Amino acid sequence: MPEGDTIWLAAHRLHAALAGRVLTRSDLRVPRFATADLTGRTVLDVTPRGKHLLTRIEGGLTLHSHLRMDGSWQVYANGERWRGGPVHQVRAILGNDERTAVGYRLPVLELIRTSEEPDVVGHLGPDLLGPDWDAAEAVRRLTADPARSLGEALLDQRNLAGIGNVYKSELAFLAAVTPWLPVGELASGVPERLVATARRLLEENKERTSRRTTSARLPSEQLYVYGRRSRPCLRCGTAIRKAELGDRVTYWCPGCQKGPTA
Repeated sequence: MPEGDTIWLAAHRLHAALAGRVLTRSDLRVPRFATADLTGRTVLDVTPRGKHLLTRIEGGLTLHSHLRMDGSWQVYANGERWRGGPVHQVRAILGNDERTAVGYRLPVLELIRTSEEPDVVGHLGPDLLGPDWDAAEAVRRLTADPARSLGEALLDQRNLAGIGNVYKSELAFLAAVTPWLPVGELASGVPERLVATARRLLEENKERTSRRTTSARLPSEQLYVYGRRSRPCLRCGTAIRKAELGDRVTYWCPGCQKGPTA
């Protein structure tokens, strides 16, 4: 599932292509909204909220989408060949006189009143890349259940919005604890540093297509643990381990990270 920085970049590109322009093409290929016609309306803005995308449209409407595991939004110049996948995977098309935005494999796509946005994103915690960012509130939510594992608490979008499996694994490594350690057992000051590090990493990566948490230049060493199963830890040389729990994966270094394991 895309992380908050990926969603921010997608929103940024959609906003640049659509905001302030009148829609000349509108096609929502989901049964509930298949007859909706947005042509003639101006796109006001495209705003990311955690892992959600909110495309606000003239007339008090918002097109709400969520990419989950496989979805994507691609932007093309008019007349350019679409390359995001086969046509039958297209779920939404929004176009103006210059650009066309195409949504592929969108598992969540709904047209709502802008006033109803709190119904779909109001449960989210402070957005790591949003104007509502509140570090103290994020720490409070993250540590509210002392018995909960750090990995689960970081992934819970009600605590802080924008962290996925990649940052969960990387943040636990940088805190030198395993993702299974109960948050109540974190040393004093660690939750505050974790939240600050999460914010810094997403800010640093939000305009990149290749995510990086290390200072290394080699593509294989741009992350400390995620995707590096059996490779040597960049700090201690111990082989990185991987655990799979359903559709979630976790990577960690047994040498650098202390605490319970899967």
